Amino acid sequence: MMNLIWWGLLLCGVGVAVGTGRVEEISRAALEATRLSVELAIGLLGVAGFWLGLMKVAAESSLLQHLVRFLRPLLRWLFPEVPAGHPAEEAIALNLGANLLGLGNAATPFGLEAMRHLQDLNRGSSTASPAMCTLLALNTSSVTVVPVLVLSVRAAAGAANPTDIIAPILGATLTSTAAAVALDRYFRRREERAGRSR
Repeated sequence: MMNLIWWGLLLCGVGVAVGTGRVEEISRAALEATRLSVELAIGLLGVAGFWLGLMKVAAESSLLQHLVRFLRPLLRWLFPEVPAGHPAEEAIALNLGANLLGLGNAATPFGLEAMRHLQDLNRGSSTASPAMCTLLALNTSSVTVVPVLVLSVRAAAGAANPTDIIAPILGATLTSTAAAVALDRYFRRREERAGRSR
């Protein structure tokens, strides 16, 4: 379906360009956009590489244990089914840490690893466990304290003050995460009550 939509948009654009006699302008804009996208992608490689490397160093060093220890009270409350010291704890902490920095691409591998560990705790059930649902809700809403990649894109695009979006992003992601956690708790309690009444 998406392919049809993209082809439709492309054909409409070409049709309008031909109908209005602006084919040359469209070609020039397409080439300029291509050049800008390559420059932007190359500019982001350094920033993404730095933060991904930092997360890898955290994973390989004792910094990860400190992060898990710092986040343990929150992790115990959010994921009471996960035993203390389980590998899922480390993967969840790294996933949350990458999301706090606004590194969605770096958070994905840690999130997948956490889901694999949570599936092991789920004993192969085909139904998602409450911990898996909580992790998914947190990743969907993802609190972002420092949106590193967004700031990099804004700086590369020539924004006068790339950091002026931090407060609105923090407010929006805190609100979305609070809503996600509240809904997760609500549905978790409702499921527990339904299980007890059976």
